[in-house]
Amino acid sequence: MASSEESHGNLIKERLIQLRCHFTWELLIEDIEVPELENRILEEIQFLDTNYNAGIHNLLAYVKHLQGKNEDALECLEEGENLCQRDQADEPDVRSLVTWGNYAWVYYHMGRWEDTQKYLDKVQEICKRFEDSSCYRVECPEMDCVEGWALLKCGIKHYERAKACFQKALEVDPENPEFNTGYAIVTYRLDYSARCDICDGLSLPPLRKAISLNPQDGYLKALLALKLQNVGEEAEGEKYLEEALSHGSSQTYVFRHAAKFYRRQGHPDKALGYLEEALKATPKSASLHHQMGLCYRKQMMQIKNSTNRQPQDQSRRDVDRLIRLAIDKFQKATTLKPTFEMAYVDLAQMHAEIGQCGEAEEHFQKALSIRNIEDHILQDIHYHYGRFQQYCRKSEDKAITQYLKGLKIEKMSYAREKLLKALQRVAERWDCQEIRVVEAKSLLGLIHKLRGELKEALLCYEEALRLAADLNAMF
Repeated sequence: MASSEESHGNLIKERLIQLRCHFTWELLIEDIEVPELENRILEEIQFLDTNYNAGIHNLLAYVKHLQGKNEDALECLEEGENLCQRDQADEPDVRSLVTWGNYAWVYYHMGRWEDTQKYLDKVQEICKRFEDSSCYRVECPEMDCVEGWALLKCGIKHYERAKACFQKALEVDPENPEFNTGYAIVTYRLDYSARCDICDGLSLPPLRKAISLNPQDGYLKALLALKLQNVGEEAEGEKYLEEALSHGSSQTYVFRHAAKFYRRQGHPDKALGYLEEALKATPKSASLHHQMGLCYRKQMMQIKNSTNRQPQDQSRRDVDRLIRLAIDKFQKATTLKPTFEMAYVDLAQMHAEIGQCGEAEEHFQKALSIRNIEDHILQDIHYHYGRFQQYCRKSEDKAITQYLKGLKIEKMSYAREKLLKALQRVAERWDCQEIRVVEAKSLLGLIHKLRGELKEALLCYEEALRLAADLNAMF
């Protein structure tokens, strides 16, 4: 009897694995990431105005399952199913397959195999209507799109796969507003995560096309505004931002991007106003607290620059106050999102600013201890940690160690270029001052090599060997 039951369970599992749903999309979510992800999902449900919201309830159901709350997961799936039926009266079946697949998996984990089979049967019945399908799996652009949204929401390590999903959907229906929206958003985010130059504008055409198909989408216009600012078209960007603010849609999200736009424009006071408004709606947003910290740091630097970095009396007190505010906000961001690598780095820099090197060291170590850090972010951490060792700890050797660790990561990125320049400055100063000359020439050779300048690299290495031979001859 037990063997028969086990065999039946294995058969059900084989069928479940064929489904296209959140349980089979390999969403790499670590336990420590779950609370912050759940909070972002809830924020989106409440504050992002979109016609594409059935999938987010499915993702929330999956997150509830990860927390062991399967009854709550079923409630989320019911909400998602209701939205599918409401939003897709013309074709109610296709996206429902995702919801039914999730139902089947949740019931399976609850040991309710009859209910599991009921939803497998529902999926199978719909799959029969499609030519390009198996018993439990349909290949269609709508399913690709739902998978793309799920991957996009689950963080940076999923972005390339999300992009591929939206591209696949667009090959079938290139003018679909939703497919273009997803593709534009993921391309925008990849511009920041994989770029070699901050002025890369790969996401500009997708954003413009998505807006042409979704002219009232304030969120997309806010993203386009930031991208135009990046590529030096700030005036046009501000026009789109003003339109986004006037639409009244997704205002909490638009406020976040408006704050970033005005902070980078040099107006942290204006940015803080938008952040305070957004924070009223989403007080648990790690991103908002982090942005506020960046604004306080910007204000602090403005005071320092206006006083030739020698603030006195009231200016000194203002600087100290702003540093304390920035520390508080960066600390809050890391509490809300324990895997927020750059918030730890920013927190470390603020402690270093007031001479608290021990605290700074602790936060750099926390950033480096986070698992599965994206290559370009890890490069950035090594860059800032190296600068901390060089200018706060006064140890060029430890700084060089960090710069070299960052450069061992072969990812082409903006951070990698910063590492090369930092290392180059040290090597050129040594070379100019004729100190540690062999190391200086060797480092310059490495820098040329990493930039693909092989002829120059060879000359530096030959010079290093000659200098080393001369030094040996002296002794």
